[in-house]
Amino acid sequence: MENDAATLYCPNEYCQAANPLTHKFCQRCSTPLPKRYLWAVGDNLSLGSPGEILADRYLVIGQSIIFDLKPGLLPQIPELDNFQKIKAYLKLIPYRLHIPQIYGVLTVNKEQLQPEILLLEKPPLLVDGISSQVHLCSELTTVWGEASSIRQINWLWQLAHLWQPLLTEGVASSLLDPNLLRVEGALVRLLELHLDSEPAPTLSQLGEFWRSLLKDAKPAIAEFIKQISDALIQGKINSSEQLITVLDQGLAQLGTGGTGRTSPAQTTIKIVTQTNTGPSRQRNEDACYPPTGVIVSKPPQQNALAIVCDGIGGHEGGNIASTLAIETIQQQVIELTSVPYENIDPLLLLNDLEQAVALVNDKISQRNDTEHRQGRQRMGTTLVMALPIAHEMYITHIGDSRAYWITRQGCYQVTLDDDVASREVRLGYAVYREALQHSGSGSLVQALGMSKSASLHPTAQRFILDEDAVFLLTSDGLSDFDRVEEYWETEILPILSGETNIENVAQRLIEIANTKNGHDNVTIALLHYQVQYSEPDLTLNADIGTISSSKTVDLTPKITNGTVLENSYQQTQVIPETKPTRTSQLPLQLLVLLGILLASGSLGYWIKIQRQLPPPIANPVNPSVNPQPTNLENQQDFSPPVSQPPAP
Repeated sequence: MENDAATLYCPNEYCQAANPLTHKFCQRCSTPLPKRYLWAVGDNLSLGSPGEILADRYLVIGQSIIFDLKPGLLPQIPELDNFQKIKAYLKLIPYRLHIPQIYGVLTVNKEQLQPEILLLEKPPLLVDGISSQVHLCSELTTVWGEASSIRQINWLWQLAHLWQPLLTEGVASSLLDPNLLRVEGALVRLLELHLDSEPAPTLSQLGEFWRSLLKDAKPAIAEFIKQISDALIQGKINSSEQLITVLDQGLAQLGTGGTGRTSPAQTTIKIVTQTNTGPSRQRNEDACYPPTGVIVSKPPQQNALAIVCDGIGGHEGGNIASTLAIETIQQQVIELTSVPYENIDPLLLLNDLEQAVALVNDKISQRNDTEHRQGRQRMGTTLVMALPIAHEMYITHIGDSRAYWITRQGCYQVTLDDDVASREVRLGYAVYREALQHSGSGSLVQALGMSKSASLHPTAQRFILDEDAVFLLTSDGLSDFDRVEEYWETEILPILSGETNIENVAQRLIEIANTKNGHDNVTIALLHYQVQYSEPDLTLNADIGTISSSKTVDLTPKITNGTVLENSYQQTQVIPETKPTRTSQLPLQLLVLLGILLASGSLGYWIKIQRQLPPPIANPVNPSVNPQPTNLENQQDFSPPVSQPPAP
């Protein structure tokens, strides 16, 4: 930053003191100072020289990169009707791990051809905390040759999962532009979204792009990628579902090292949990697994699992609901993972995890019904769960308890709260920072135990891990007011460098929750994942001919009750209360004959009954009106309202 006079204003509305740009906390009130670097979207932008301040708020860092000097103020919000591209960002918020989100707009000069410039937050930027230098993350094509074989396939796997959602929103061409494809460690990050032209991009074009990566592909997977690229170009792989299935085959082979070989990825996992009533509550309605004080290490233990549940505050029996959820789901998950890794089908496991959540929901709901609990008297709970298996992490979630993924590159919230604000954004109705200002924006739209499983939409996601990481599961007692975003770098990141351990960090996070928030119970789980990967001595081959449509997952967005059901890697779904029965196939002629016989019999029976009926009643009783079904999304006030945290 070249403007020494520029100051960063405290976001605390009661302070708003000016601070040097290098400070992390306000020098007057000690409030953390958010450092928001934004990406300005536009062709041939001329924002000014580095050091200039725009609109008395934004400091120019470089071409298209600016810094918000007043992060406590709501940005200027764009008119949604004026920007076709804006709605793609909104509806793709479940994929925000890869796609930056709308921060606001900047009006520079109304006389220019582009008077309003779209600003994106959390773009793929690297910030040097010591020198305050800011750079774009490297292009995927630039660092491709330096990556390990598992990371190369992981990057392609992420692109495959993004293809169908972006194609649906008319921005899939963004995945074919090397300048837009950036990488931040193991993550593929898009710089911005570009609208598709006619005709729409095709998988064949994706295959052409991937074929250009062959020359720098690792020896173990070069032939594998060539076979996939050729199959895409020739149309043998004609859907993103098939593409994902083939890439999963490659990931599984890399994970096991092939038949008779030692796995190239050696992993160790350590889990610790903490729960606390907090300074302002009389009873702890949260629950966790493993229980507080129990440290799980794998190996030597066979299973590793972490769960955090937050009983809905203000409901009688929230503690019962959270405890019942823990007891039920941990038994289910242990059964699901009792088979060797090579026998686990990832798509089936994702579905099974959602089914396990449905079982928990029905148990709590049935207890509510048995005890005749209605409305606010019904017990409920949120749930977030992490299941590490080999080089993969499965995250299952419902409600507003969160999962964060911390690497040396950054801290990423991988779950999307099931609240009113998030729903408004993914439906394309509002920008997230604007939605947070609305009354009831933090109210839940779904939680366990509040309704039947047929109306429940749990989210199950899968992540490929090729480097050390920490996963944090937390109730909103810690995550409210952006405490994780404020303290991850000073409190959690040192775990990865060996400067501290997760036991000490867990205790420290509880202290932060109680002293900085203090309005609720707080429960956390920390998972320290360590991996050593060596290049395998094998040659992968893509078994494209055996791809079965029954083993793929539908990644196209679905809408139920006005809600788009989608997330980073796995489509959420409505889980049926009973499994559908499979009908046998009958010849058409037999069906026609049976239909005629049934119709004839029914007609004869009706004529016989009519002859025996008495005259109709002159004044029939009015039929009763069926009650309207309860809409879970309208049951918004599950918990007492909490003051909205400042926008993240």
